[in-house]
Amino acid sequence: MAKEITTEVIINAIPEKVWAVFTNFSNYPLWNPFIKSVTGTIAVGHRIAVRLEPPGGNGMTFKPKVLAFDMNKEFRWLGNLFFPGLFDGEHIFELIDNGNGTTTFRQSEKFKGILVPLFKKMLDTTTKNAFNLMNMKLKEIVEKKYNTF
Repeated sequence: MAKEITTEVIINAIPEKVWAVFTNFSNYPLWNPFIKSVTGTIAVGHRIAVRLEPPGGNGMTFKPKVLAFDMNKEFRWLGNLFFPGLFDGEHIFELIDNGNGTTTFRQSEKFKGILVPLFKKMLDTTTKNAFNLMNMKLKEIVEKKYNTF
């Protein structure tokens, strides 16, 4: 069973400015309503520690493997619950240069595994809402910091 969630927001700033705020992980507790911490060596192939606390949901810390970390473009990881195949999530953050001084920030996750059907309702509500809240807060912080509008 598979499930995908995709959200996006247009931010009035170039990708470099969005990336600077997005990858300042030490500031996440100050503004991020969903991801409270990202620690470890952020490099392809490395495992990192990520603390998720979605509003209205249960918090959890897990250790996904970094699949991509392309400056100003993409950050992607693959995590799983207990062991691969049970409930796996490939989380993708993309920064798309719109060529007009704005960036589309897209956050998505592809879920696979035998437990996905049990979590479908939570993914469609709590998880998707958490993605949207984070996207909107990132937009607010970046636009305020760089006063681009």
